[in-house]
Amino acid sequence: MTAPLRLIFMGTPDFAVASLKALLDGPDEVVAVVSQPDRPKGRGKKLSPPPVKTLAEAHGIPLLQPLKIRTEAFRDELLAFRPDLVVVAAYGRILPLSLLQLAPLGAINVHGSLLPRHRGAAPVQWAIINGDREVGVTIIQMDEGMDTGDILLTAATVAEPDETAGSLFVKLAELGGRTLLTAIERLKAGNLPPTPQDHSRATAAPMLKKEDGIIDWSQPADHLHCRIRGLDPWPAASCRIDGLRYSLFAPEVIHKDSAADPGTLVSANREGLLVATGRNLLLIREIQPEGKKRMTVSSFLCGHALKAGTHLEP
Repeated sequence: MTAPLRLIFMGTPDFAVASLKALLDGPDEVVAVVSQPDRPKGRGKKLSPPPVKTLAEAHGIPLLQPLKIRTEAFRDELLAFRPDLVVVAAYGRILPLSLLQLAPLGAINVHGSLLPRHRGAAPVQWAIINGDREVGVTIIQMDEGMDTGDILLTAATVAEPDETAGSLFVKLAELGGRTLLTAIERLKAGNLPPTPQDHSRATAAPMLKKEDGIIDWSQPADHLHCRIRGLDPWPAASCRIDGLRYSLFAPEVIHKDSAADPGTLVSANREGLLVATGRNLLLIREIQPEGKKRMTVSSFLCGHALKAGTHLEP
């Protein structure tokens, strides 16, 4: 029987929680967890702990939240835990070579895409925005690049036609945790050969900004359908109606053309807002007025009158 590995886990948001849970339920020992510092959150800007920190503290695991990771002092702090392997999942920073070579087995990463497609900070969102049907996770042997290391193991699944970034996050996080355990088991058995990535096939998945939510109604409805779902729940696709900002959700493509200019409201009823686009129509079933809760368009129209011909501005 192979002796349990001593693992250092590095991760921050919800996506990383499933991987840490899998390790805690697995045969190896998580000797320390590294997460980003607490950040201000909400209107009150109160410091909020990252989800990985909450889980680590609940299990009594030593926790580190360094402001700087490229220091000799931090490296020595990690070395004191005598790790065999460093496991990373959505930590949020590129690791220096000093940390990648910290443990005898190096560092492996759980990435939320089928690499080399969607390298970067927002692979799940960009998979939906780009209309990918086959999605998945990749376990890589980390190097100093942005998701450029050799592939150790992949696991694929299907994005449903109405999939959002939020729902796919949950699906891929769980898949990532299961795939991570398989990878470590095969690593210990010496049965996990690395495969170099085909860098010519790489695509970028940069971090999203609020401005990415601005809708260009001149695009075809099927493109907007993907974009709105890929921006759900954040930063959310948005437009302005009579000067007020609204976030839009739950789109459906209606294969019918309209003589109206893109962005024109064709109809508004309990089914939703029917909007003209560059090609075909788009039905919006859910809406969120700025500063208020998300709701069905049917509920929204109970207190707001919207007339056909209204233009939905960027």
